[in-house]
Amino acid sequence: MNVGIIGSGTMGSGIAQVAATAGCMVKLYDTNQAALFKAKAALDKILARLVEKGRIDSEVKKRIQTNISYVERLKDLEDSDLTIEAIVEKLDIKKTVLSELEVYVSESCIIASNTSSLSVASIASSLKRPERCIGIHFFNPAPLMQLVEVIPAIQTSKEVLEKSVGTISGWNKTVAIAKDTPGFIVNRVARPFYGESLRIYEEGIADFATIDHSLKTLGGFKMGPFELMDFIGNDVNYIVTETVFAAFYYDPRYKPSFTQKRFAEAGYLGRKTGKGYYKYDENGSIVTSSTVERFPDEKLAKQIFERVLVMLINEAADALFLKIASAEDIDNAMTKGVNYPKGLLAWADEKGIDWCVSKMDELYNEYHEDRYRCSPLLRKLKKENTTFY
Repeated sequence: MNVGIIGSGTMGSGIAQVAATAGCMVKLYDTNQAALFKAKAALDKILARLVEKGRIDSEVKKRIQTNISYVERLKDLEDSDLTIEAIVEKLDIKKTVLSELEVYVSESCIIASNTSSLSVASIASSLKRPERCIGIHFFNPAPLMQLVEVIPAIQTSKEVLEKSVGTISGWNKTVAIAKDTPGFIVNRVARPFYGESLRIYEEGIADFATIDHSLKTLGGFKMGPFELMDFIGNDVNYIVTETVFAAFYYDPRYKPSFTQKRFAEAGYLGRKTGKGYYKYDENGSIVTSSTVERFPDEKLAKQIFERVLVMLINEAADALFLKIASAEDIDNAMTKGVNYPKGLLAWADEKGIDWCVSKMDELYNEYHEDRYRCSPLLRKLKKENTTFY
């Protein structure tokens, strides 16, 4: 298969590596020659490291390198069977580039976008044959992250969806099919991990380190929410939250936090600036927490963990209720896309549906905010005395 990748940044280069490793002939396109040189050098370094670690041998390294060519003209992608755009997350730019691309590629070529949150239907509308357009969303770093969200637009043909799923599965990735709605699966369902943790901090219940410690110790999360926001970048994470909030017509469940907004405005972006919710050394290790680090008592830790967990479960349940994806795909998305210790719907079954409904009702009765409304699906399961699985 011939694959064209548009954009040679970290994501585009990563997707190119994945496709080339799977045996595809890949053309990585960028208008910036320096960016292409940088991408090639970075890939050579990554592959050399994999050889050193014994993950691949020198023959495989050579084959992957041979499978990728670097081009500066969009027209050079004309023989592609599949093209994946991985450029800046701006709708007008994506539409312009893909409509230009369509002039060169064959009628059978699938035109995909790696968008993480934009409307695939809107992107597809820029094409003369919108039925060939689909969302194929990889997670960073693409070679390491197992999950790929595949998002058909309302215009996408069944054949294009089937071919896309087959291709990505053939690249040894786990596919989760998602409805074309804001945030798809992961960026929608994960919002409470950040938002509710920020709310707990803003209420003065606990500091950053205490909240992180509670979720890692009791929940088994590899990183706490504040560590993770610092890792992602407070500017990036805030913009995603703000975008999802607006896209859902300002549903209070997705309301951004003033704390995070102020951190972003102050330039406290996290690891990349050396300071966020924590302070970091030149190696990206935490040296001093923004607040006094302490281990919470058992009751407080349990309160924090259960509040964030039930909000995550409620969001996952609502995604299933609104047919965003199947239960299996939702759980796969969260375990393989953002490394959650368990699928949230499976976790709900484990904790008990009665427990989930009671916890959500406790929060709603305390705050009387629509943010804490319980998913109708959780109520339905409780009434029918059944579970997700």
